[in-house]
Amino acid sequence: MVQFQIKPDSEIPASNQLFNQMRFAIASRQYPPGHRLPSTRQLAMQTGLHRNTISKVYRQLEETGLVEAQAGSGIYVKALGHEGGSKLRSTTFDKYPEANQIVKSSLDELLSKGCTLNEAREMLLAEIDWRLRCSARVLVTAPSNDIGIGKLMAQELEKSLDIPVQLVPLEELSETIEQVPSGTVVTSRYFIGRAEEIAAPKSVRVIPIDIYNYGREIEIVRELAKGSYFGIVSLSSGLLRATEVIIHSLRGDDIVVMTAQISEAYKINAMVRSAKTIVCDRASFEIVKAAVQLAREDIIRPPQLVCSENYIGTESINLLKRELGLG
Repeated sequence: MVQFQIKPDSEIPASNQLFNQMRFAIASRQYPPGHRLPSTRQLAMQTGLHRNTISKVYRQLEETGLVEAQAGSGIYVKALGHEGGSKLRSTTFDKYPEANQIVKSSLDELLSKGCTLNEAREMLLAEIDWRLRCSARVLVTAPSNDIGIGKLMAQELEKSLDIPVQLVPLEELSETIEQVPSGTVVTSRYFIGRAEEIAAPKSVRVIPIDIYNYGREIEIVRELAKGSYFGIVSLSSGLLRATEVIIHSLRGDDIVVMTAQISEAYKINAMVRSAKTIVCDRASFEIVKAAVQLAREDIIRPPQLVCSENYIGTESINLLKRELGLG
């Protein structure tokens, strides 16, 4: 079971601490699609929170589209996008009743020409993959008030998929879909509920991506000496806020957390002079490294720089490649 830690004497409400930790557990696939969440009784025993508080957090998760309640069974992480493949195939055949017969007839004709099943499969998949490559257009979306996380996702996807990726604020997604109906919308599970509300009526698929679990970085936080200054630099304001809450839940006031976005040079300059360790995303690393070099004469002991190479989980990238016919 994932261990959740709550600081009861914190200024951050306990429900907010638990909500952010659970949302992170889902987004990083520690709780994968289809996973049954702990009962309110189990979580109450683990965290010391009242079951009503836990129920409130579960309702928040349900409202954001991350989980769903199944009567008499419990609360489960929702399966979204590529995770609902069998359901999608069933829906497709229902929409086009003759499709199943067309597929069978085409396969029978190939076999009658002397093809083996494996050869027929390879030819069909090659044609499908080629068409997907030709038509694939990936729209990455995130709220405009945290467009930095969208930039982070877009940069990683362009590098991993080797295709153009268009970044679209959630608030402009509906208008963009009207112009590009064949695109595929990709977003973090943090924003999946809103993205699906916009895209589903227009029959545009939305694929959720899982984030990296940050296990190495969390272990660094656990091992920091009491009173240490710890810095985080990112493109994303939302990622910084969520990380602060999670770190506070792990260490309380034992360490001092300093945060800065990539554009906040004055904060980064102060950070490199005070922090023992600084964690950056890939987009921020060179800027922080340069700030350390500039301040080197004023620093007795330069901070340890840790670059988080990924925001998106590797398995999620691989699933997205298969979904788009790219590998």
